[in-house]
Amino acid sequence: MKLGFFTMPIHPMGKDWRQTLREAREAFILADQLGYSEAYTGEHSTDLAENITSCTMFLSSLVGKVKRMTLGTGTVNMPNTHPARVAAELALLDHMLDGKFIMGISPGGLLSDAEIFGNLGKNRNEMFIESINAVLQLWTTEPPYDIQGKYWQISTTQTLMKEIGQGYIPRPFQRPHPTIAVTAVAPYSKGVTEAAARGWEMISANFLMPEWVKTHWPQYVEGCQRIGKTPDPAQWRVAKSILVAATDQQARDYVMHPDSPYRFYFRSLFTKLKKNGRSELFKTRTDQPDDEVTEESVFNRLVLWGSPERVADQILEFKEQVGEFGTLLYAGKDWLDPEVGKKSMRLMAEKVLPRIGG
Repeated sequence: MKLGFFTMPIHPMGKDWRQTLREAREAFILADQLGYSEAYTGEHSTDLAENITSCTMFLSSLVGKVKRMTLGTGTVNMPNTHPARVAAELALLDHMLDGKFIMGISPGGLLSDAEIFGNLGKNRNEMFIESINAVLQLWTTEPPYDIQGKYWQISTTQTLMKEIGQGYIPRPFQRPHPTIAVTAVAPYSKGVTEAAARGWEMISANFLMPEWVKTHWPQYVEGCQRIGKTPDPAQWRVAKSILVAATDQQARDYVMHPDSPYRFYFRSLFTKLKKNGRSELFKTRTDQPDDEVTEESVFNRLVLWGSPERVADQILEFKEQVGEFGTLLYAGKDWLDPEVGKKSMRLMAEKVLPRIGG
């Protein structure tokens, strides 16, 4: 098993934005130094707590600072951006990273983003498919482009000048394109099946109950079988919220504190998803009553904490429940206490990973 890093950054709204961005970059650089294999960040444009507004811009700030890790967008929310802009920016980033780049994509889940970009009432899954199809077509065909879709019309037929290179979308360093990964959130996700049938990989979200995480692999297998591909658990990444400390008591004191960044993280997510009618993600069975799903029950099930020995046991128990996967993504949280945050990442790499077969 490999160890990676993923941050869906949720910070206290009063915290200096510059400080949260400095700490986020520091976490990526530390992960690289500790031997984490890959690292991802998400993006949202309309959330003061989830305040990385462009994952591509953030990752570009790490060029030259991250030496070994592969970096990934986690994810580009495709309906919110013109496909030609996505194609151009990701091609640039892939070159800047010398091909050590994974292209994470999704329809996007933050409804205020959907509203501000004008697609709240639209079929964002349909927009997502149209967008990624257009991006791949731009990367693999010669201009003049003439892509006429339901949501976007993409053309350089009137302005192409081949002799000077005008009217060309740049292609990525990796050919025909970078590895593509999709984030799996829904139980029994049909999107996972379709992604696998296109040769893409998957990331299971860290805020999903184990009962639903384990449903992703059969969906992935189904998609692979459709194209005659042997399913490989190495292409399955699973994110988990983890805090490792020297002792169980130290970890408990930090995680369980009323001001804990772990509590803050799940309080924010629980509020958003419940308000948006997605509380089923936090249930442990389909017929579970809504009133049984509480912030406390979610928090207690989804955060792994303790000494290296205790956390390793929890991860192995989780693997027994969901099955084999290739990369465990340590989900970064706000650094309420930077030393605690750094030490947890260090213990995860140096003490926990060897115990779980990394």
